[in-house]
Amino acid sequence: MQILHNIKSWANEDQPIYKLYKRGAKSLSDVELLAIILQHGTVQQNAVELARSLLNASQNNLQKFSKMSVVDILGLKIKGIGKIKAIRILAAIELGSRRMISNIDKINIRQSKDVANHLKYLLQFESRELFMVLLLNQANKVIHEEILSEGGITGTVADPRIIFKLALSHEATGFIICHNHPSGQLKPSKMDDFLTDKIKKGAAYFDIKLVDHLIVSVEGYYSYAEQSENW
Repeated sequence: MQILHNIKSWANEDQPIYKLYKRGAKSLSDVELLAIILQHGTVQQNAVELARSLLNASQNNLQKFSKMSVVDILGLKIKGIGKIKAIRILAAIELGSRRMISNIDKINIRQSKDVANHLKYLLQFESRELFMVLLLNQANKVIHEEILSEGGITGTVADPRIIFKLALSHEATGFIICHNHPSGQLKPSKMDDFLTDKIKKGAAYFDIKLVDHLIVSVEGYYSYAEQSENW
């Protein structure tokens, strides 16, 4: 039996691969790009129709779709989407995410937005809360970055002692802490405020400067340094 509406039977200018080759990736819709990743459809649906079914299952929300795991995609129970296709999709999403991460270790941190976009693309699509630290040298260049803790959907815990130990071991003169809010909400919680104040005061005893505390999500970023008059 032939696949219904076989893509190979379409006019060249309508086929996703041909369109990308001739006009570039930006000329394709989300469905068409996903169809290229899927490569093949089923007897009932070609790759484009299968891609549309997959996006419809996530309310056509790419941000929501990008947070899915292999298990989540398989849980949609869409015929024609097996483990290999799910893995291929996640690999493409991860590659796209990494492309957006700037080579931050080669730039000087002059303001919060210099590092906010780097962290935003690194953490914004995570479904759990992560806490990171970026260590800086005297020239305000990033010399080390590390995820210190992982939490659930609602929060994570950061131990100031681990931050100070890491900063001292790398001979850092300053550092930036950051965590994401999977909910999208950028407003700091009371716990965020308490932790920021605690770390800032503790760092002063070691003559190390807390340069900023950033909260990132799909909505953007919040900077304590930018928002606080007494920072």
